[in-house]
Amino acid sequence: MSTDRPVPEPDELTLPYWEAARDGRPVLPRCAACGRFDLPPDIVCRRCGSTEPAWTWEQVSGRGTLRSWTLVRQAFLPGLDPPYVVADVEVDEQDDLRTIARLDGADPASLAIGDRVVTTFEPAGEWAVPVFRLARA
Repeated sequence: MSTDRPVPEPDELTLPYWEAARDGRPVLPRCAACGRFDLPPDIVCRRCGSTEPAWTWEQVSGRGTLRSWTLVRQAFLPGLDPPYVVADVEVDEQDDLRTIARLDGADPASLAIGDRVVTTFEPAGEWAVPVFRLARA
């Protein structure tokens, strides 16, 4: 992968996420109204419709289950040189919450739905971005 990748541009709602990522800590936003995690946080909770979600950021395991993936063969973003795998992962802390990120170090031909992954972080400018790795030995 090239070094001139896009870098995060945190805003008021997402700054806690990017600060934790920079420290290597996986966190998720939890709505104070319904108690559910949601990604990304917004001014209205998509889970309960609260217009005052008062998001709290909670550290989580960073573990999840592979639900789907795609092998990217064409360059779409500068600094992300294909081929690479983008994974759709259901997070352990909430079975209906999914997130996507690049899956590093995996042979796409050996992947299977249900594979276990763990979140790691790699530098991106002054921030860090999530990257999944297979959890199996």
